[in-house]
Amino acid sequence: MLTYKKGELVCEGVPIPTIVRELGTPVYVYSQEILLKNFRRIKNAFAPLNPLIAYSVKANSNLSILSLLARDGSGFDIVSGGELHRVLAAGGKPDKIIYAGVGKTADELRLAVKSKILMVNLESEAEANLLSRVAQEMKAKVRVSIRINPDVEAHTHEYITTGKKENKFGISYKSAPEIISRIARLPHIEFVGLHVHVGSQILNQTPHISGARRLVTLINNLRSLGIEIRTVNIGGGYGIGYKEREKPMNVEKLAKKIIPLLRKIGCRTILEPGRFIVASAGALITSVTYVKVGDEKRFAIVDAGMNDLIRPSLYKAYHRIIPVKEYQGKRRMEMDVVGPICESADFFGKERKLPSLEAGDLLAICDAGAYGFVMASNYNTRLRPAEVLVRGREFFVVKKRESYKDLLAGEQYPPYLR
Repeated sequence: MLTYKKGELVCEGVPIPTIVRELGTPVYVYSQEILLKNFRRIKNAFAPLNPLIAYSVKANSNLSILSLLARDGSGFDIVSGGELHRVLAAGGKPDKIIYAGVGKTADELRLAVKSKILMVNLESEAEANLLSRVAQEMKAKVRVSIRINPDVEAHTHEYITTGKKENKFGISYKSAPEIISRIARLPHIEFVGLHVHVGSQILNQTPHISGARRLVTLINNLRSLGIEIRTVNIGGGYGIGYKEREKPMNVEKLAKKIIPLLRKIGCRTILEPGRFIVASAGALITSVTYVKVGDEKRFAIVDAGMNDLIRPSLYKAYHRIIPVKEYQGKRRMEMDVVGPICESADFFGKERKLPSLEAGDLLAICDAGAYGFVMASNYNTRLRPAEVLVRGREFFVVKKRESYKDLLAGEQYPPYLR
């Protein structure tokens, strides 16, 4: 996404300093070219199955990104009523929307039924019973798939593994036939398929292949019981290379192993990638406020914080950090890149080797397009950053930086304090 030209970082045809001069920092910058390239790469890899690629909205829900993907034929994997509202506002087609998540409320389910989305991914029998009652009230029939917990080790961070039996997601693989039989008989429910998602940021092909194999075995068992399956959703979770020498998931090689498995069962295939599509298409640009030399460490204190990008604090996640101005032949020194938030967890990188920095220097935190702005907050009453979309030699503000007025919006005093 970012390359050096004439001594400074450029996104597509736009120098990063040009964006900063107009909008300041911190600012999220997204590349349209990389976003669509990543989406099409997955689509082409699994083309023999003619799958529905349902982009995982939770990774990045900016309206412009959703609109770009919708225009390129993407479907959408949503996990809340708010995400459904955003997808529809961005031009997403209801018949390409799949609603997942463990805690759907009655109101959210009513919105999904009213919107006539493609299907609801059920996570429990209790949720199935609620949806049946909601659909009955609305005199509608709702297509559902059921998420299976395959008890597969994903070899990823414990917070983003979702396919182990101790996780909250899906129904038990062992008890699936019995539970599915009951759900399939519920009024106003049309059972159409199965769903599995073993976790996120997975770099090893084995968990994906294991999950798909377990799903195929279960489908064959269900069919022997007279339960028909028309769709199979193999989720997403394809990892990217956050670290300098870390290789991203090779989706072409993965597809070659999964396609033969799924061809045997003759179902419509659905995939739900998010991070793989948008992470490498985005970067967070921040400015050095101070350089502080302590007794044991040197700190580059920047104007972005854990409120802007929480992944390093929450997951101890690694993001490459590079200077916007190209430094050549200068001695590099070890330092921690930290933010202004009043928490020791507020850091972007520790013991990173960077050129000698000064106040005002710009840094790019790479691969921040996924789980960046969507997880941003106003902690410490800080303003959330602007978001920019780059297309060729043009850039567009797709989310304005918050103002202090925005921070107070919606709050009101009780009568005795007015």
